[in-house]
Amino acid sequence: MAQPKRRWSKARTHSKRSTWKLEQKTIATCPHCHEPILPHRACSNCGYYNGKEAVAVNNEEK
Repeated sequence: MAQPKRRWSKARTHSKRSTWKLEQKTIATCPHCHEPILPHRACSNCGYYNGKEAVAVNNEEK
């Protein structure tokens, strides 16, 4: 297996690793009930996706 001829500097290592950051998740709002949801997923509150009811949701109050 090939080996590097010389060691990378600390600056080069740190600049390579500087882009490894976590990104905040994108949150959308449901157009039907206006609850925050993840994009491209059925709403867990009302069950709608793309303007149609995709999942039957049982909304029982406790």
